[in-house]
Amino acid sequence: MVAAVLVGVWAVAVAVVSQFGVVLTGQVLGQLGLDLPGLVWPLIGLLALALVGIPAWLLARMPRHPGVRAVGTAFGLGALVLGAGSALRLIPASANELYLLAYAVLAGAAAYVLYRRTDGAGAFGPTVPGALGWAVLGGVLVLAPFLWSGALGGLTESLAALLAAAAAGALAMTILAPLWRHFTGRGRPTLVLAGGLVAGAALALVAGGTGASGVQILLLLVLPPLGFAVAALAPASPRGWTTLTLVALAAFGPVGFVDPDEMNLALIGRDVPFYALLAALIAWLVALVVGAAYGVGLLRTEHPSSAAHRAGAPVGWTGPGVPVQPQQPLHVVPRTGGRTLAAGLATAVALGAGAYYLSTGQPGFFGDQLFVVLKEQAPLTGLPTTTGLGPGRDERVNAVYRRLVEHADRTQAPLRTELDRWGLDYQPYYLVNAILVNGGPETRIWLEARSDVDRVLTDQRLRPLPAEVPVEHGDEQQAPTVPQWNLRMVGAPDLWLRGVTGKGIVVGSSDSGVDGTHPALAANFRGGDDSWLDPWSDSRTPNDHNGHGTHTTATAVGRERVGVAPDAQWIGCVNLERNMSSPSLYLDCMQFMLAPYAHGGNPFTDGRPARAPHVLNNSWGCPPLEGCDSTVLRPATSALAAAGIAFVAAAGNTGPACGSLDTPPATDPASITIAAVDENRTVTGFSSRGPAGGKPDLSAPGAAVLSAMPGGTYARLSGTSMATPHVSGVIALLWSAHPELVGDLARTQQLLRESTQPALIANAPAPCDDEAAQAGAGIVNAAEAVVAAAG
Repeated sequence: MVAAVLVGVWAVAVAVVSQFGVVLTGQVLGQLGLDLPGLVWPLIGLLALALVGIPAWLLARMPRHPGVRAVGTAFGLGALVLGAGSALRLIPASANELYLLAYAVLAGAAAYVLYRRTDGAGAFGPTVPGALGWAVLGGVLVLAPFLWSGALGGLTESLAALLAAAAAGALAMTILAPLWRHFTGRGRPTLVLAGGLVAGAALALVAGGTGASGVQILLLLVLPPLGFAVAALAPASPRGWTTLTLVALAAFGPVGFVDPDEMNLALIGRDVPFYALLAALIAWLVALVVGAAYGVGLLRTEHPSSAAHRAGAPVGWTGPGVPVQPQQPLHVVPRTGGRTLAAGLATAVALGAGAYYLSTGQPGFFGDQLFVVLKEQAPLTGLPTTTGLGPGRDERVNAVYRRLVEHADRTQAPLRTELDRWGLDYQPYYLVNAILVNGGPETRIWLEARSDVDRVLTDQRLRPLPAEVPVEHGDEQQAPTVPQWNLRMVGAPDLWLRGVTGKGIVVGSSDSGVDGTHPALAANFRGGDDSWLDPWSDSRTPNDHNGHGTHTTATAVGRERVGVAPDAQWIGCVNLERNMSSPSLYLDCMQFMLAPYAHGGNPFTDGRPARAPHVLNNSWGCPPLEGCDSTVLRPATSALAAAGIAFVAAAGNTGPACGSLDTPPATDPASITIAAVDENRTVTGFSSRGPAGGKPDLSAPGAAVLSAMPGGTYARLSGTSMATPHVSGVIALLWSAHPELVGDLARTQQLLRESTQPALIANAPAPCDDEAAQAGAGIVNAAEAVVAAAG
């Protein structure tokens, strides 16, 4: 028995440490811009199988006690689930539908084989009436927190999750069913406590092997405490159907209502990881309460030895070391009205949970969509190259807009016709010749087989939350009394003294939003019905969903001595409400910046290219996790450049690794990519490094930068997100002083490069050990650039 306890504790420790360790390592690497090697999961699975399987095998073979050997067998089977389930995570979390279907097939097949091999081994009699009702009641109670906190994926993904949860329940049933005859001889307390602990350890192994990366962490909280409820109901369902029901309903919460992609450190604050972990903790407590309630006797069992004595039969196994009668009947007597009570409570709780979900939860399907990139992208040759402000600039932007729209309408027509015929929802795009399609794996297979389709990407769709993410406010209430070090470093105050403040230039901000009521930003919002777009929440007036966009926009054009170009106007678009987005949402804002339109307008027909901003600030990146590949946004940034619009992009915060600058749009040739330096002019440790096709281009202040935050507050933030708007503001100052340069991107970049100040280079290995790979041409200086333009 001591050996069984030690092996159980060891098994749980291996399951928890291995799964938490790899998930956490992958998350940290992801924040550094690195990928967890795919072979790590199979290797971890093999290691976990060996670490648990070998002691379990010895426990199943060496002791004389049949009960202890049965425990060892259960742990050994659980180790197989842990090892095989870990290896299955070779399928990436972004392909959750495929993972769930593969798990359902493999786990279901394994459960079937085990059931056939052990059929009748744990059977002492028929299932007691009402037992399944108690199982449904407990399962729904454990599932309920996820009905509050989470949301389903797509229809196919949700059906796959249901099958996977049922398969996990079937595995638990077949692993645990042979155990219970070894725990009934000493009465109900031993059954519930000792049997519950053994079942909990086995369920921890099953949990560690179930769910895509990140989801198994939730299952490790949800499933093990169900061991006590499983043990309490075991005599009432000798073949284990109550186990299957309990575990399947509980497992469906994490696998069905949580997207593994969203269990990500990038979603800080009260986002999916917060609510998912909170729901799992609540479910953990509920599972313990349910186990305790069932254990104290919602069903009353009659001791098998008493029944045997009355029947004149030999007494069965009553403890370790004593033989057992394999098929000795176990008499279970439900309390008066138990069947009716169980069915009534289960029905009431299930209906109540369903009503709550439909009325207060997030009902519906919220699966990832398909971003279909067509082969034939619009040609950008033969378009006007007019520079300067005035009608010529308007004609140039309009020509690009018309070329893109006409090309998209023509080349997308056959695919749109087919999508209409099949009744599939879709949204066309023109800045990249692409269509967003709401479809599952079967639709993807059909689309990828078409001759006009280049590739199909997963368009990440964040699932809704039970409450809005709180908006971040700054810790300083007063604006600075003098320009801070960052503004002085880029030479902005020197130009203000000469009357160069950005007047006549419009800067577009695509970010988390903008607090349009902030004193630093309210006065220079361009206004009109085409200066704000919110594809996330459909808001009508500028607002910020978390604070990041207010900070970056104010650094570019804010007043109150925080912005580089305080008299430039701004317009805004929300492309990153919750710190994870998708190609389609990024494109919504990029299209709006090329040709703004009124609320509710059609980007293809209602765009107003003459109202396009001159400079775009983009303090974001689209990594593979969000659905982007290395070139998907390149047609968009090239088209904006063809229109003479300066597209300024953050290099990213995954430094100091060499080659960490690897995410679009920072890698796009048409982008002006910005690295970050600190107050000492040294490239920051977080700033992403090249080489990446000559990126970064320039650098600017990005460490502890003071700027505006929602609610009239101010804060110091760090990141290449903070460096980027400095360059957007510098271009606004340069073009305000020399309007003839508007749209002349080559000359503008030449002036910026020739007037830079040198940056101090941090230690880095070759080929990232020079200024070009870390800081581009150097630190921008608006005053020097304006002087150079005049000369």
